[in-house]
Amino acid sequence: MSMPKLLLATNNHAKVEEYTRLLLGIPYTIVNLADVGIEIIVDETGATFEENAALKAKTYANLSKLLTMADDSGLEVDVLGGQPGVLSARYAGEKATDKERIDFLLAKLRDTPWEKRTARFKCIIAIASSEEEVELFTGECQGIIAFKPSGEKGFGYDPIFYLPQLGKTMAELSMDEKNEISHRGQAVIKARRILE
Repeated sequence: MSMPKLLLATNNHAKVEEYTRLLLGIPYTIVNLADVGIEIIVDETGATFEENAALKAKTYANLSKLLTMADDSGLEVDVLGGQPGVLSARYAGEKATDKERIDFLLAKLRDTPWEKRTARFKCIIAIASSEEEVELFTGECQGIIAFKPSGEKGFGYDPIFYLPQLGKTMAELSMDEKNEISHRGQAVIKARRILE
């Protein structure tokens, strides 16, 4: 008997890889947007991570007729009033690279002392079976914005997200170490309970 499918609603290959590992063992075959031939990109018009995650999950569930998992995640820096927040991916402009986003953020924090560089990665996972049915799961990871990037692993802001308890940035962790403590890892632990 074939397992039901769970659509991972993202085009980000690094994210697909991360989630596939985090969801190992669930009673679903994981497919992504390319696998089901969906090329539509949902505009993230929500004002919060919750709104964006739900919007993506519901839209793609509707298009695919599959149980769909979408997320919205980003970085909130306290001294910047929670920025970049929902604009994390577009903070330095629509087409900016990870390096350009990191440089842009570090420039904003140039004169900010270590103790005021507190931040968190936040992830909201939405699981939808239709327009009406959607459940949300939250994960958070606290850290400090480092003065310069360090580490080759991960993606996004990982090289400047320093974890005091480990003495490393997120980009210096192995995939398994990252999955244990990351915002996505925390949100998946909650989402798995529903999926299992």
